[in-house]
Amino acid sequence: MDNTKYLKTVVIDKLIENEATEIEDVTIEESRLNLYLNGEKTISMMCIPKDQDAHAIGFLMSENVISGIEDIESLEVSEDGLRVDVKAKIDENSLQNLYKEKTLTSGCGGGVTGTADGNLEIPFNQTAFNIKPKTILDEIKIFYRESELYNLTGCVHKAMIYLLDGTTVTAEDIGRHNAIDKAIGRCKLQGLETKKSVLFVSGRLSSEMVTKAVMHRIPIIVSRTAPTYLGVQTAHKHGITLIGFARGKKMNIYTHSGRVLGV
Repeated sequence: MDNTKYLKTVVIDKLIENEATEIEDVTIEESRLNLYLNGEKTISMMCIPKDQDAHAIGFLMSENVISGIEDIESLEVSEDGLRVDVKAKIDENSLQNLYKEKTLTSGCGGGVTGTADGNLEIPFNQTAFNIKPKTILDEIKIFYRESELYNLTGCVHKAMIYLLDGTTVTAEDIGRHNAIDKAIGRCKLQGLETKKSVLFVSGRLSSEMVTKAVMHRIPIIVSRTAPTYLGVQTAHKHGITLIGFARGKKMNIYTHSGRVLGV
């Protein structure tokens, strides 16, 4: 996949000690995605104009507006990637909650959610799915090493779904929440089951990040950075194994450690 089309060149003054040099640098493209649901504009999101079909599906499922890929009648992405039209069977209460209770999240892309109030009516995750510590640490090394847009720009977040058979599905975006929605949406488009999987994310493990795993029944979340207190509480309440500071040969397991073999 050619990711260079999402790059934009700018001229900067690079200062090293007291000497300035004018050079070209690259930045990432940022665009407004307009999501239309059953003919009506639902929301606009700032993002990289990439994987927009997956973004729409992942976002709508994360907000419980649609329950599954089978609810979608049609999905069309405009030629410029800035508009997605979805016709689907929807949960009107969840849609109205998104409009009424929307919260500006702590994500770098200014994410919006209607499911951040901590009152999710989702069954406690009791899956027996587990994973070896070595697998977690090996995969997080690959996760960061193979982040093309980050390596080119230093300006994106990444999410990766690690599935039971070792398959991985990844996505990158300027917003952590967008990256998760895109990765999950790509899984749904490919018919991949996420109930026995691990979600690897870049950046902190805030409550909104954990909530996305809760909504999609993903039992384990991993980052090499820290969780927030509410993130830990949310994971504990909903049966999610929350792992932070996964780097080198170490990791901190904050909740439900039984899914990590040997603990």
